[in-house]
Amino acid sequence: MAQPKVLIVDDEKNIVEAIRYNLEQAGFRTITAHDGRRALELAQRELPDLITLDVMLPEQDGWEVCRLLRQDRRTQHIPVIMLTVKGEEADKVVGLELGADDYMTKPFSPKELVSRVKAILRRSKPSVPSEAVRIGGLDIDFARHLVRIKDKPVELTAKEFELLKALVEANGRVLSRDLLLDRVWGLEQSLEIQTRTVDVHVGQLRKKLKSEAKRLVTVKNAGYRFDIDSD
Repeated sequence: MAQPKVLIVDDEKNIVEAIRYNLEQAGFRTITAHDGRRALELAQRELPDLITLDVMLPEQDGWEVCRLLRQDRRTQHIPVIMLTVKGEEADKVVGLELGADDYMTKPFSPKELVSRVKAILRRSKPSVPSEAVRIGGLDIDFARHLVRIKDKPVELTAKEFELLKALVEANGRVLSRDLLLDRVWGLEQSLEIQTRTVDVHVGQLRKKLKSEAKRLVTVKNAGYRFDIDSD
């Protein structure tokens, strides 16, 4: 199994080296960038498993880099930990609203950063097989786009199947309607599609899942999740 790859972005070389040393000691592969433009290039080309991103960068600051990462379908789901000397709560809110997964204020312990990296990767990593999975009476063959309930085939449209796939692979995490629009309908198309579309497709999917429909849970004011552990 390949070691997780982390992109370290900071214009202070001593900080980059400290983070890199500790991550590599913990079994991670690392790549580095010292400015925002290079960070975006590497993120799009290398598709790392996680990015540690300093806010105060030359070329493009970390907030702008985070915003652009979240707009690109290739990189929008890569976890980001923001690193900055700014400790004001307002700055943290800005980073989190732009899509950062965590926020650490300098100076910080590199070992604590490694712990947070591990925790985020555990949360974000799907625990279901990439090709086929059985959940209760539901069998899903991702490679062949086939769904069965108690060995009886279920006819799903392409979008219904992609919606089911996104929810199952989230491993119990809640996915917002906007995120589902991005993943199932695509970023550019989703700009012209209302979130109501997701609700309609979820309703249709529930009808077709019949006895397994209880697994598709609505989370008020948040979105949807798929209950893998439900009896």
